[in-house]
Amino acid sequence: MKAYVFPGQGAQYVGMGKELYENYPAARELFEQANRILGFSITSLMFSGTDEDLKQTRVTQPAIFLHSVILARILGSNFQPDMVAGHSLGEFSAIVAAGALSFENGLILVSKRAQAMQRACELRPSTMAAILGLEDETVERICAGIQAVVVPANYNSPGQIVISGSIEGIDMAIDQLTAAGAKRAIILPVGGAFHSPLMEPARAELEKAIDQADFARPVCPVYQNVTALPARDPDGIRENLKKQLTAPVRWTQSVKNMLADGADAFYEAGPGNVLQGLIKKVDRNVWAESVKI
Repeated sequence: MKAYVFPGQGAQYVGMGKELYENYPAARELFEQANRILGFSITSLMFSGTDEDLKQTRVTQPAIFLHSVILARILGSNFQPDMVAGHSLGEFSAIVAAGALSFENGLILVSKRAQAMQRACELRPSTMAAILGLEDETVERICAGIQAVVVPANYNSPGQIVISGSIEGIDMAIDQLTAAGAKRAIILPVGGAFHSPLMEPARAELEKAIDQADFARPVCPVYQNVTALPARDPDGIRENLKKQLTAPVRWTQSVKNMLADGADAFYEAGPGNVLQGLIKKVDRNVWAESVKI
């Protein structure tokens, strides 16, 4: 069974999507539509901007979404997923690619998500850190015992969890997790505490936009971040999406569940190959590669 997976923030690079734009009229049309919807030329920033341009959250998230969704669209009849999943932002790409949300509504939600997250980041200094070499339960227990905001945010693969929270909470957690045997603890170059309670203002803002969007039944199950379980009911997909910004990304659990449900080939649609590496860490024998057109 084929599983298509869609990357999140951090996979961007200058020049992303340019080949699609130049070689496929259908892709060019969607990119130009995106420029009109967003009110600025995101294609200029994607194709010939700077690394700093692409690091702006308001640019990064729509750019990765566009690259991923347009790539899936160009596959046409060759895009026949048995299941889909996306990492954080990538969940929006997965939902659109699977037909549960229109291209336009998906892009509008992603743009609003990026802006809401940026505003939430400016309210309070916060950050994230990758913790390598500890069991999930150890990270969860230590974070729960700290009297400051810090939570597990991304369950990326066995032995790799990203924690998220206030500057104070992250510093305290790193000290305790290192003492508990973590091989590495790396502060990430992000603007704030994604997938933590500090994103509540963004979650509340995005919830209103999600309520206004029309959701349909997807062509295949969507394994969602909040539950790591397959969803096909439009209302269920909507509700899980509302919770995503303040809940952890259960990627390890999602991959394990897709494997248990019969996935034997994973195709990463979008820039980079980060998800392939994470999937291989869950099961080193599984087939995982980038989408080829």
